[in-house]
Amino acid sequence: MAKKSRSTSNSSTVKAAPTFAGIQRGATSVEFNPDYSTIKQELKRVGMMAGGFFILLIVLSFFIK
Repeated sequence: MAKKSRSTSNSSTVKAAPTFAGIQRGATSVEFNPDYSTIKQELKRVGMMAGGFFILLIVLSFFIK
């Protein structure tokens, strides 16, 4: 009995990289520079209010017995 030899093809296929809508090759990138000044102001305001309420709770706890 003779052995049967299988021929396997090991050809690898290379898939192309997916292209996304709106992205062009060679397009210059725009620098992302957001303005967070309003967010800083809001965070300060929220922090001050939270601190004030916390102090108010501590003061009120002395009157409750």
